[in-house]
Amino acid sequence: MKELGGKSAIPVKNVEIHQPKGGSQEHYKPRDQIYVRKVTGFYQQLRQKMNFVFLFMFAAIPWVNFNGQQAVLFDIGEQRFNIWGLTLWPQDLTLLAWLFILSAFLLFFVTTFLGRVWCGYMCPQTVWTFIFIWFEEKIEGTANQRKKLDAQKMDATKLRKKALKHFCWLFFSVLTALTFVGYFTPVRQLFIDFFTLETSLMAAGFVWFFAFCTYGNAGWMREIMCLHMCPYARFQSAMFDKDTLTVSYDYNRGENRGARGRKQDPKALGLGDCIDCNLCVQVCPTGIDIRNGLQYECINCGACVDACNGVMERMNYEPGLIRYTTEHELKGKKVHILRGKLVGYATLMIIMTSLLGYEIATRVPVSMDIIRDRNELARENFNGEVENVYTLKILNKSQQDNTYRLSVEGIDGAKWIGESEVFVKAASVYTLPISIAVDPYELKDYMTDITFVVELAEQDSDVRLAHDSRFFKKR
Repeated sequence: MKELGGKSAIPVKNVEIHQPKGGSQEHYKPRDQIYVRKVTGFYQQLRQKMNFVFLFMFAAIPWVNFNGQQAVLFDIGEQRFNIWGLTLWPQDLTLLAWLFILSAFLLFFVTTFLGRVWCGYMCPQTVWTFIFIWFEEKIEGTANQRKKLDAQKMDATKLRKKALKHFCWLFFSVLTALTFVGYFTPVRQLFIDFFTLETSLMAAGFVWFFAFCTYGNAGWMREIMCLHMCPYARFQSAMFDKDTLTVSYDYNRGENRGARGRKQDPKALGLGDCIDCNLCVQVCPTGIDIRNGLQYECINCGACVDACNGVMERMNYEPGLIRYTTEHELKGKKVHILRGKLVGYATLMIIMTSLLGYEIATRVPVSMDIIRDRNELARENFNGEVENVYTLKILNKSQQDNTYRLSVEGIDGAKWIGESEVFVKAASVYTLPISIAVDPYELKDYMTDITFVVELAEQDSDVRLAHDSRFFKKR
């Protein structure tokens, strides 16, 4: 770091930008369409398998039943989330907050360790984009064939291929939207009502809205979402360090670039291992040249790694000219896997996971609201006792029907007037009006603290909830 005018100057790393074949400085202009070339290899097979698992889970989970109802259902209208036997209500939003915070730190941990692998392997935008590209390849052909098709004038063949492609895109988008909306409304009835044109206006509106978003994002916008609209692309660099595993080009080994015969010695020609074939650019879904250094557009999908390794194999060169590596490794320095930032994220995740698990384990699957009679705080009954009137709202937060036993504590000799044992259906509220009567000689003060207790009527049950309230003496 040099001193300029008494101030410290930030060190700048100069990266040489090579001219591609054809003389243009950019492979793709900002609004040019990218024709992604198909590539095979280890990382693409891994990505496809992970995409399949992700897509299968997304499509299958809403159809799974648990305890006779949809296992995962975020019922906003009823204000409850059913997640595999666990029902969350507005009172349980702290659990969702913990879950979101834990997910954020998990993303930070993975990004610091492995770079943007979430973007390349599991992000829905990437998964659906590659699915739409698969439709293109099956209907319109290879990247070069698609480019020629777009350049030619409209005829019957082009119209047929374009119409079939967009029909497949739209049909898959509608299925995607129906599945997504099925997480928020019963999915079986949704599919029946939608295809029989009996669905509600709101449900149909959401389905077509999400279908339009899927069709636009994966079919038309694609890399624009990653480059200009995704906030993660902008702040992920703040989590990178020199030991983060990213897709990188080995500059020292690859330069100077140049074409050569397979049997020619590159060292005799003054060349590196890069033959400047530009395959790494042609297979990139965001249209960047990884040889120009680390760029925020790179989603770590590994397509360029597989393409380059294929070329190296055909040239009888060592693979790994483009590979998953770290900046320290490229410079021949020691790679530090265990480092402060990574250990810090891991520690926070362990702590938050433990707190989340504890909160779920100690969560009482019942809640109670106590509403006092607003017209009269206290009254005297025909036995000369002081009587307070309450309305209890008992919420069964579980997914099973339960019977609850009710009682009051805090005043000796208090009489419970009303039902003391109630049956409450699963995920429903039971409203119970009751009165508490007390001999006035037992009341020393104008206001006495009392506690309402609700317990599961089953024997050996540890479900118990206490709720504080007040009992007033008649003046």
